[in-house]
Amino acid sequence: MKRVAILLSGGGSNMLRLVQDMTGDHPARPVLVASNDPQAAGLTRAAELGIPTAAVDHRAFPRDRAGFEAALLEPLLAAQPDIICLAGFMRILTPDFVARFQGRMLNIHPSLLPKYPGLHTHARAIEAGDAEAGATVHLVTPVLDDGPLLGQARVPVLPDDTADSLAARVLVQEHQLYPAVLRKFAAGDRIPVLLQG
Repeated sequence: MKRVAILLSGGGSNMLRLVQDMTGDHPARPVLVASNDPQAAGLTRAAELGIPTAAVDHRAFPRDRAGFEAALLEPLLAAQPDIICLAGFMRILTPDFVARFQGRMLNIHPSLLPKYPGLHTHARAIEAGDAEAGATVHLVTPVLDDGPLLGQARVPVLPDDTADSLAARVLVQEHQLYPAVLRKFAAGDRIPVLLQG
C-alpha cells in the first residue's frame, strides 16, 4: 500500500477528491496533509477526516526558501510518503527539494501544459482565443509546470466565458482527473489519463 502526502495552500478541494478515492481497492492511502498556511481550510477538512496534518508558515521564512523547505521536510519525512501530491500548493519548490522526491511528486495545473505555466491560466487561454482549456497532472521537475505528463482533461472554451466561469468548469474536471491519475500511478501505471469534459 503506497503512502501519500498531500501539500496544499487553500481550501483543499482536490485533496478531498484524492482522499475520498483512496479507499477500498485503491493502492494508496493518505498519511499526511501539509500546508504553507496554518489557516488553510484544507487542513481543517483533512483533520475532520482523521488525516494527520502539519503547517509550516512560509511567512516565518522571509527570503529563505531553503529554511522553509527544511522545516517542511520534518513532518514530510516523518510521514514516510511514497508519493507526494501537490494540490493547490502555491509555493515554488527548489531543485534540491524536488530532487529528493524525483519521480514520485505529482502536481495538478489548471491549463493544458505546455501552454500557460504559472498563474492566470484561464484568462490567458481566453485572451489567446483558444477553443479549449483544461487541466494537467504531471510529474514535478525543477522547471515550473514542466514535468512528464500523467494526464489531461479538456473542456471547451465557450464564447461568453470569463476566467471565473472557465475555472469552475475546469475544476470539475480536475476533481475527476487527479484521482484517476493517482490511482494508476500508485499501481505503477504511467500511461497518461485523457479526459474530455
